[in-house]
Amino acid sequence: MEQNKKQVLLIVNPCAGRSSTRLGGPEIVDLFPADDYAFETHYTQGRGDATQLVKDYAESKDLVICCGGDGTLNETINGVMELPRRIPIGYIPTGSTNDLASTLGIPRDPKKAAALIQAAHTNSYDIGLFNNRYYSYVAAFGAFTRSSYATKQWMKNMFGHFAYLLNGFFKEWKNISSTHMKIEYDGGVMEGDFSFGSISNSTSISGIFRLKKEEVKLNDGDFEILLVRKARFSEAPSLLNKIRKKEYDGKRIILLKTGQVKITTDAPIAWTLDGEYGGEHQVVQVHILTKAIDICSPTDNVLFDRPQEQNPEEPARV
Repeated sequence: MEQNKKQVLLIVNPCAGRSSTRLGGPEIVDLFPADDYAFETHYTQGRGDATQLVKDYAESKDLVICCGGDGTLNETINGVMELPRRIPIGYIPTGSTNDLASTLGIPRDPKKAAALIQAAHTNSYDIGLFNNRYYSYVAAFGAFTRSSYATKQWMKNMFGHFAYLLNGFFKEWKNISSTHMKIEYDGGVMEGDFSFGSISNSTSISGIFRLKKEEVKLNDGDFEILLVRKARFSEAPSLLNKIRKKEYDGKRIILLKTGQVKITTDAPIAWTLDGEYGGEHQVVQVHILTKAIDICSPTDNVLFDRPQEQNPEEPARV
């Protein structure tokens, strides 16, 4: 009977990913057994739609599934955070980069992603609060970050992640600049000129930079902050190569861990949130919200901290 089925809100971004691999709502619904799931499907038509759809239709649901890229997931999370109760999120990644899906261990194959959702295992995941907006895995400024939101949708659909390199990466290569800023974090205060920075909870940033798995935990209450001090055009290839090799020297390339950070600049600068334009800000305050959402993901993902199993002979701790 209908009331015994799991009630699902399905949100589909019809523009995400390549047209040759893009799925519509009916195709996604067909990946789930009809006897167990009842779907209400809605499509996004513009920025902010996924957030509003969650707020309008998800409160009575057992599960929210979004199908799209990192931006669609970001909006879905923003919607869930506005609900009176925490509803689990399922993610079928069909975007151009899918950074967070890679970190969470969610397959890009829709059938496998749907099977993972049906397994009904969730991990609690930390998200960030950037001034008054939630983000799921990265807030960034500086060199090459603009390409993630400046690249035209048709290029993303045609070339996938390579579109960022074609359109943005090479255009910005010769325009590397730096910003003087004051950075206040749990471990102290730092001041200087920086060409790039990210505040992330992911091993993959823009599909270009990656952090070591042993340095990242997705529910430990800390961000990883990656900073690159002022760089000249001639130094860019060397610095990028060091970042790709995860060589953080603590002088030019700095990696910090913190639960909160305040960044103040001399003038407003542009920020990117989960690959989308996040506005220009002169003062940014970012806090991590520990285990804020539950997202369908594998049981064996080592990036999640696991509570120690209690000895059954020991009394429960209060």
